[in-house]
Amino acid sequence: MISIILAAIIGFVLGGVIVFAIWNTFLGKTYKRALADAEKEGELVKEQKLVEAKEKISRMQSDLDRQANQRNQKMQQNEQRIKQQQQQLQQKQSELDRRINDNDNTRLNLQKQLDLVEQKKKEADARIAEGRKMLEQIAGLSAEEAKKNLIEGLKDEAKTEAASYINEIMDDARMTANKEAKSIVIKTIQRVATETAVENSVTVFHIDSDEVKGRIIGREGRNIRALEAATGVEVVVDDTPEAIVLSCFDPVRREIARLALHQLVLDGRIHPARIEEVVAKVKKQLEEEIIETGKRTCIDMGVHGLHPELIRMIGKMKYRSSYGQNLLQHARETANLCAIMATELGLNVKKARRAGLLHDIGKVPDDEPELPHALLGAKIAEEYKEKPDIVNAIAAHHEECEMTSIIAPIVQICDAISGARPGARREIVEAYIKRLNDLENLAQSYPGVIKSYAIQAGRELRVIVGADKISDAEAEKLSTDIARKIQTEMTYPGQVKITVIRETRSVAYAK
Repeated sequence: MISIILAAIIGFVLGGVIVFAIWNTFLGKTYKRALADAEKEGELVKEQKLVEAKEKISRMQSDLDRQANQRNQKMQQNEQRIKQQQQQLQQKQSELDRRINDNDNTRLNLQKQLDLVEQKKKEADARIAEGRKMLEQIAGLSAEEAKKNLIEGLKDEAKTEAASYINEIMDDARMTANKEAKSIVIKTIQRVATETAVENSVTVFHIDSDEVKGRIIGREGRNIRALEAATGVEVVVDDTPEAIVLSCFDPVRREIARLALHQLVLDGRIHPARIEEVVAKVKKQLEEEIIETGKRTCIDMGVHGLHPELIRMIGKMKYRSSYGQNLLQHARETANLCAIMATELGLNVKKARRAGLLHDIGKVPDDEPELPHALLGAKIAEEYKEKPDIVNAIAAHHEECEMTSIIAPIVQICDAISGARPGARREIVEAYIKRLNDLENLAQSYPGVIKSYAIQAGRELRVIVGADKISDAEAEKLSTDIARKIQTEMTYPGQVKITVIRETRSVAYAK
């Protein structure tokens, strides 16, 4: 068994050796054949590359030859061009030399001519001098003396003619200036059309039926008394159908009373507490309406950049009057007149309109000092950063200070035009309002007085005092003192009834 296995192993090994020898012989032949093929292929590639290299060298050589020929040709062309330029330069040099020679000849000729002209000039000067001597001998005057005499004569003649001409111009200017000024004023007035003043001291409040009158009057008249005490307006309820009359010299108070009545009637709840609440609310609403009126007026007039306080004062003009003429209407009219007149004169239209709108601003401040309204208005405008020419126009429109701007006389003229036209003002109304204001101010001057209202066209003065400051006995004495002071210091028609009201209120809130 072992011998069989050994024989098998030996046979397997011998077979492998024989197979390896045969495979090695086959690979050797294949390698040699491949090597020979590769050498042949390498020789072919080498020969091909050599041929290609020779062709490339030949092409490069031909390109270099061509480039060299081109450079040679360009060099030859440049040489020819340089030769031509040299020839041209030589020709120009010869031409220049020829011209220089010609100029030298011309210069010699000109010098000869100049010498001849100078000689002739000397001869002419000698003849002129000889002629002047002969003239001086004949006239008996030297040339300087004759010249001086002639100048003096011409001066006198020119002065006479100039003075005559100036006088003619001045006369013509005076006539033309008067004519032009009248024309400008007339055109300005004609281009502004406004209504006449219808200012009064009563407002009629219309109601739907007479049944409302009873609710407005209240039990024993307490509603009317509360409304009059809260607003300072006399409420007249008479037999006039469907109407209640509100009487007061101050348009702001009348408007507050009218609006309060309107809201009370719409609401239906009319009693003293409600009346005071509505009046307080209406006062705030009216203040907002005043500001809105001022803004709308500024927009309508094209005046921008005003301080908010000035806008509020312009709105308050709606509820002020000047000699019966509504102050806002007067300010708008004056502003329009100023703008038109500035246009006619070729001045700044915006500044003129602004000064015209603000010229009576001193009539509507909350506090009224003793300054004239023009100076007070200028002070207010200066305080709120208006320009100096606007301030001067406001201050000088009643000639209470010197005019320093060209706008000032325009504002003065237009203010006079607006106030002096027929139907614009009624001085009686102004005096009446001043008397009522004086009545109220007189009562306010006493200590302890909270409010004072002049009603019934000044025939009654109602004075509201603080219950914690004045007793009942002092209230009686106060009415007597006010009556005596009115008798001694004021002028008034008929009699004035002084009513001092002292009341105590206790207010609490249930929360």
